[in-house]
Amino acid sequence: MPFFPSLPDDAGARHILTLNPAAGRALIEFHTAALRTDSQLTARDKELIAAFVSGLNACQYCFGVHTETAKACGVDESLIEALLVDFESAPVDARLRPMLEYARVLTLTPTKATQRHVDAIFAVGWTERDLHDAILTVCLFNFMNRLLEGHGVKGSADVYAARGQALRDLGYSPLLALLSQGAAPGTAHTQPVEQHGPNEHAPRPPSR
Repeated sequence: MPFFPSLPDDAGARHILTLNPAAGRALIEFHTAALRTDSQLTARDKELIAAFVSGLNACQYCFGVHTETAKACGVDESLIEALLVDFESAPVDARLRPMLEYARVLTLTPTKATQRHVDAIFAVGWTERDLHDAILTVCLFNFMNRLLEGHGVKGSADVYAARGQALRDLGYSPLLALLSQGAAPGTAHTQPVEQHGPNEHAPRPPSR
């Protein structure tokens, strides 16, 4: 159950963003610019980072949605689980591993980021732009995790599956149409939404 009485029981990120439409539009535009503009780091890679960061933070909603989005982009769900349970033994691509290691450091212990981490990323062929995009993704989902948790929004398995596939197929821009309608917080639930099950049936990030 969301913490805010104006949010519907099946609230998602899109409902939260209607509380301040101007800020919501800016945030969605940032999602598009950060996650759907490919450098060498593809949308698939960025959605993997999004799910990984959200799992590290144990954000149920963002982990659920972006695990589904990553899966729709071709990421094996077992890889995401393995990264969270035992990062060192997870069967991740050798080129992507130092990028994910940096994502983990920036999420869990950001003051311990070092030149050594960055040098390891450059050593396997990533550019400054690639690393910059990865850092943007890490920062964005640390923000989003706190946004969802702060409003008490958890979601459900049905929400995750529907939103994940929609983000893969349509990206983030369609959410701008909702915000441009200027829906008031108390009427956010009148927008078409999927039917969802109770929160207790939703998957949770693996325990570490």
